[in-house]
Amino acid sequence: MSDKLALCMVGCGGMGSRHLRGLASLARTGLSNIELVAVCDVREDNAKRAAAEAEELLGRRPAVHLSMAKAIADPAIQAFDIVTDASSHAAVVVPALQASKAVLCEKPLGLTVRSCRAMIDAAAANTVLATAENYRRDPPNRLVRAVLEAGLLGHVHLMNQFSVGGDDKIIITPWRHDKHRGAIGMDMGVHYADIIQYYLGPFESAAGDAFMAEPIRHRRAKPEMDTPAYRERLAEMPETVIPTGEDSVVANFRMQSGVLVQMAYVPSGPGERWWQRSLHGRLGSLSVPRDRTGGAPVLQRADGILRGREILRELPDFTLDEVTSRIFGDNAVEYTIPFNDADAGHIAIEMHDFARAVLEGGQPEIDGWGGLTAVAAVLAAFESGIAGRTITLSEILDGSVSAYQDEIDRAQGLL
Repeated sequence: MSDKLALCMVGCGGMGSRHLRGLASLARTGLSNIELVAVCDVREDNAKRAAAEAEELLGRRPAVHLSMAKAIADPAIQAFDIVTDASSHAAVVVPALQASKAVLCEKPLGLTVRSCRAMIDAAAANTVLATAENYRRDPPNRLVRAVLEAGLLGHVHLMNQFSVGGDDKIIITPWRHDKHRGAIGMDMGVHYADIIQYYLGPFESAAGDAFMAEPIRHRRAKPEMDTPAYRERLAEMPETVIPTGEDSVVANFRMQSGVLVQMAYVPSGPGERWWQRSLHGRLGSLSVPRDRTGGAPVLQRADGILRGREILRELPDFTLDEVTSRIFGDNAVEYTIPFNDADAGHIAIEMHDFARAVLEGGQPEIDGWGGLTAVAAVLAAFESGIAGRTITLSEILDGSVSAYQDEIDRAQGLL
């Protein structure tokens, strides 16, 4: 077997552009285990723009496919990197897995339990299905996990995850305000749900609700990232969007370990923007910086305060993997690199992990089940608001509670 995975990227929009930068970041480490051999998009202009961008970043122009069927039939392709909107994931991923191609699929893995399970079921025992989730790859988050595993907080009582405040602008893309395509409440909720389960293990239950804080969203004056894909997308964007999907989610989770978690994502309101991630235990507290900023986690206990690298004194066996160290620096649990470079670095790490699992055997860090449980946790909060009661994860996973999801599943032909 080749020492590099022959990959096709499917979806050549803004997130696809970020994945190309992730591949370039991985190449700069000297440890790349991926060869981008093709790109695929139903829009020829998108596909050709991505091919040109790949050539500039990676030194090789990939082949262009305009349909998934043709890409699956291409014998040069071993695996797929799926970067389309979440509503299309099952339709794109299932045929690839059935053709024994490995798949890395962007989060959220699906919009419903049924769509996630369709992908998991399609993965044969020897076929890798991985979920792309970049926040946990951040070195400060690796440090937080190590602090918890070492018991430096003692018994943990509570975690807070708050991101509140914003404006009435369209967030990233118009379809992220569409319930049937993956509204931003689900999209961002899954990011935070994955961080929560990465820190604290499996979810037990949720009590919460989801809602539309902004009834009308307006076009931004500038693209959110300065790449060709983002600039072109802004030019095509309507002046206003009437949301059909929730932009906000608020929940209280109970983990199987007994830890309680308070989470709020409400990107609305011109007042002060408030962001907090913290963990509180019998021996102290830990404050965590916003993802991809390189800020220093702060550990506060009775014997004093430790910031960032100082925490490593308490963790003599802590190490970052080689790819992460080459991108961010040796044991760089805090860093000062531009946001876009940090973003590309996290994607490089997740893509290297996927290729390693395919080429060497074993499981990716986040497989299909890991992608499903993050989605299920957010759905439990959504379903709780409808049912007016606490919802267990088992009720979501076994399909006995699905009122919010049924409309989506019908539209996707899954019900």
